[in-house]
Parts: sequence; C-alpha cells; structure tokens
Amino acid sequence: MQMLEPGQARIRIKDLRLRTYIGINDDEIRNKQDILINVLILYPACRAVDSNLIDDALNYRSITKAVIELVESNRFALLERLTQDVLDCVMGFAQVSYAEVEVDKPHALRFSESVSITLAGQRDA
Repeated sequence: MQMLEPGQARIRIKDLRLRTYIGINDDEIRNKQDILINVLILYPACRAVDSNLIDDALNYRSITKAVIELVESNRFALLERLTQDVLDCVMGFAQVSYAEVEVDKPHALRFSESVSITLAGQRDA
C-alpha cells in the first residue's frame, strides 16, 4: 500500500456492488453479473483541511457516480479490462495522485468466493 505523505488524504470506496456484462462465455455475454469494486485514492488535502469547503476537496461522490455510469453502461470480456477502465476513470480526476482499484467477480470459480484483480496508477509529479 502506498505510504501517506503529510497533507495527503486516503479515501476508500468500499464494496461498491454493481451489475454489468463481464465474461466470455455465452451465459456471461447474455446476462449481467454482480461485481464488487474497491477503490483506494490518495490526494493532496491541505486546502480542503484548511478551508473546510467542498470545492477544495476531492468529491468522492462524483467519482463513484462516474464509475457506476462506466461499469453499468458497458460490456467487458476480461476482468483486467474492466479494472483498467475503472482505474482510468478514477485517475481522470485531476486531484487524484495515486489510486488502486480492485474488482471482484463473485463465484467466478467453483469452490471460491470470488476472483479479483487489482491495478494501480500514479500521477507523475
């Protein structure tokens, strides 16, 4: 996990449960499935801390709405592609300096609760 530097904030969006088309089998192509998304975001929060104004903070509600729109309005063959697209969406917010996205596909394997993939991105300083 990325270390916090002074003035940085860590935001976690936990267990965002959405439905989308994910997979390559006929049944997966025809039917939406549940997925679970967890996002970790680091951003410089000094201005927000000082001002106590939403305009100076990273609006995690806006990020969540963008992720929901992306996931629910698209189709994905691979969990890797879905995870990268969500990461790209999160990194599209200029205040984000670092992000990790984990996407779980429940019951993807027999005898397993889920399969997940995690990808990370970092903005160049």
